Amino acid sequence: MRVLLIEDDVGLGSAVRDQVADGGHSVDWVTRLDAARDHVRAAPYELILLDLMLPDGRGLDFLKALRAGGDVTPVVILTALDQISDRIGGLNAGADDYLVKPFDLDELTARLAAVSRRYHGNPNPLVTVGTLSVDLAAKAVRRSGSPVPLTAREWALFEAFVQRPGMILSKPQLEERLYAFDQEVDSNTIEVHVSRLRKKLGAAAIETVRGLGYKLGAA
Repeated sequence: MRVLLIEDDVGLGSAVRDQVADGGHSVDWVTRLDAARDHVRAAPYELILLDLMLPDGRGLDFLKALRAGGDVTPVVILTALDQISDRIGGLNAGADDYLVKPFDLDELTARLAAVSRRYHGNPNPLVTVGTLSVDLAAKAVRRSGSPVPLTAREWALFEAFVQRPGMILSKPQLEERLYAFDQEVDSNTIEVHVSRLRKKLGAAAIETVRGLGYKLGAA
């Protein structure tokens, strides 16, 4: 999952970025709303973490503008504003969840997973794909009962397929999943990782659709 973090507190921003990245997601972190607008226009995000008080404006106005423009990207508000009226205002503006600072980083991880599952039409974190048992919350895969270790990049790609069963994902769509990881995305990165996933999960786990991309297989 590709996440946009909008937070001007360097200490908190760094901690949140590392926590989300450790969960196998790619993270772009900005500290101003003007930069956030540029990022949203330039790349598709699957979740936005939004502070409400930024140096160049109010996060609530940014959120309202997103929703007014038809953007349905899930948004989780992170803020020190803890009044009930503040929470109601954020939710009414289109936020999907609301965390008051200081918050536990593990709780943040759990909430991000829950919001992601809701938006991808699968509120159940446990998914079965042929001989594979997938726990989306724990980011764990078992094949015929045996655990299969996946790297962060491998999980990011496999999660994309599991969240969109039957959908063909193009190479550029899959590459978006890998941006913001430490290494650059080379021209053959997707092919390499798909090959590795097939070796670990079974040759039928990911199908190639010639000229279009890949989709989740029967495993």
